[in-house]
Amino acid sequence: MEPPASIDADAVRDEKLKVLRALDPIDVSNVGTRTVRGQYGAGAANGGAVPGYLEEIEGGVSDTETFVAIKATIGNWRWAGVPFYLRTGKRLAERVSEIVIQFKPTPHNIFPDDAGKSIANRLVLRLQPGEAVSQMIMIKDPGPGGMRLREVALDMSFADSFENRSPDAYERLLLDVIRGNATLFMRRDEVVAAWKWVDPIISAWAETGQKCKKYTSGTWGPSAAIALVERDGRTWHEEETQA
Repeated sequence: MEPPASIDADAVRDEKLKVLRALDPIDVSNVGTRTVRGQYGAGAANGGAVPGYLEEIEGGVSDTETFVAIKATIGNWRWAGVPFYLRTGKRLAERVSEIVIQFKPTPHNIFPDDAGKSIANRLVLRLQPGEAVSQMIMIKDPGPGGMRLREVALDMSFADSFENRSPDAYERLLLDVIRGNATLFMRRDEVVAAWKWVDPIISAWAETGQKCKKYTSGTWGPSAAIALVERDGRTWHEEETQA
């Protein structure tokens, strides 16, 4: 969103509403290339074997998604042409909420091929668990032996930087309720705008017959979700999360 005029709750929510209303529509014409639906099967999670979704429900037949990946775009001057890849699901490899800002690669690499691959910088905002901010950058590996490029993280962990315990999400929610601070709560017109964008996606899934792609529990979702970003020459941020 754009910077609000003040920290007032409605000023912040006004700017959030503008973003929701600027989202480019996803409908029958592009739902097949902009979205992926998934449903988990049997696999391993939390240190043991787990059944698939259909094995856990009565009747064993359902097309309900347990995973969604979306390529969203915003139709305004600031964000035109910038893709936003969203991914959420159950029984994935790890329970984590992150925002990854991928910077553009350098237009011309001056280093020799044997120095290693030059990776574009990334800013990783870890929301939960273990709130942190990491800036992934390329450096020269110090020492003799020629030019060697290496990606490293500049980390700031909230737990390490602040002595006070960070409250859980619902603790913050309840404190905001007690204080009457509505800044992070969705206003009615925000909810309407959000569903106005989501409803055509759900309708397009039904109209086009887009089925759920199966994925193994304990993985990062169906392979179609990987293709969603890789056909744009990008990839999901997974390796650091798994480490």
